[in-house]
Amino acid sequence: MARFEPFHGHRYQPDLAPLSEVISPPYDVVDERERQELAGRSPYNAIHVELPQPEEDLDRYQHAAALFARWEMEGALQKESEPSLYLYRMSFTDELGIDHSTTGVIGALGIDTIGTGSVLPHERTMPKPKGDRLDLLRATQVNVSPIWALSLAEGLSKELGKITALTPSVAEATDDEGTTHELWVVSDSVAIERICALVGTTPVVVADGHHRYETSGHYRAEVREANGDEASPADLVMALIVELVEDELNVQGIHRLISDLPSDVDVLTYFSRWFEIAPGAASIGEFASSLIPEGALGLITPAGHHLLRPRPELIDAAEANLDSSRLDVALADLPEHTLVYQHGTTICQRLVDEGVAQYAVLLRPATVAQIAETAHSGRRMPPKTTFFNPKPRTGIVYRSVH
Repeated sequence: MARFEPFHGHRYQPDLAPLSEVISPPYDVVDERERQELAGRSPYNAIHVELPQPEEDLDRYQHAAALFARWEMEGALQKESEPSLYLYRMSFTDELGIDHSTTGVIGALGIDTIGTGSVLPHERTMPKPKGDRLDLLRATQVNVSPIWALSLAEGLSKELGKITALTPSVAEATDDEGTTHELWVVSDSVAIERICALVGTTPVVVADGHHRYETSGHYRAEVREANGDEASPADLVMALIVELVEDELNVQGIHRLISDLPSDVDVLTYFSRWFEIAPGAASIGEFASSLIPEGALGLITPAGHHLLRPRPELIDAAEANLDSSRLDVALADLPEHTLVYQHGTTICQRLVDEGVAQYAVLLRPATVAQIAETAHSGRRMPPKTTFFNPKPRTGIVYRSVH
């Protein structure tokens, strides 16, 4: 079962580095404009090591390592005196005015060959070059941001709630998207043992961060080869563990943008083989909200909105009871095109309106029940099926691997 342990985290000190000025989104959702804006907020902003830049005779990875060491020397970062777990809560209000919160625990998760036992995959991943994150890990010897894993252990949320209800958080910040991030440090050995034992009763499912997890596995192998196969902190990776239950997760769909189709292609004609097509609400908000009750995917065209209700033959042809699986079948009929993944319904609407994309297909999110069933069966969902929101912030806590 899952190996989960406390660690001596490095945390920002509020007198020099207020949390609101130094946290950043994870590297893979930050564009260059946002990177520059974050970097300008504070010389200690996490983006400086998450997406580093070269400086003078240092390449970008060496510069990240030098910055991290400097931050610690200057007192902006301080290493925890005792091995600890870090309870982490993200709270926000959605577009409909509904409050959500996700509470999990950050610790060190044992690295396993993914899918073989204690660590299970959530969905099939798309290839990414391993060099960037591996070079950053080699240079800094720091887990800069946590992967996100889901625990099948019943009662984890309740156990964490007991602590957060009785003690105040040690740090709090609200990000640009309006999400409030809170952190609790747990150094009590009894509480640590109880939480780690509970997490260790079942496998965990990687929800977000497959690439970083696999990169950590490559780094672990390098360290083992260099040190004579001795155990080391590199045998584990920093992970946020959240119980796989409805109350703790806000799952959104990842939509598809279609472009580069020949101008004479009638998408509605192509899709009519697989879907019953009906007009959709004119407002993007009403349209997106109607998909679940209508049992449909949504098509955004320059001329308007259409509901796509899967026909029985499409349901039979898809490998799973998921919109992503069904759309894969339907898109196989289209002439050659470019497909881009995009979360956010209003963003999809804007990109079609601006002509950046010819069409957008909105997908309904996978349910927590579907995610749990897939996890328990050991299968993987298709790539880009789920978007877990909000994203844990880089800089909440760092973990050294040496």
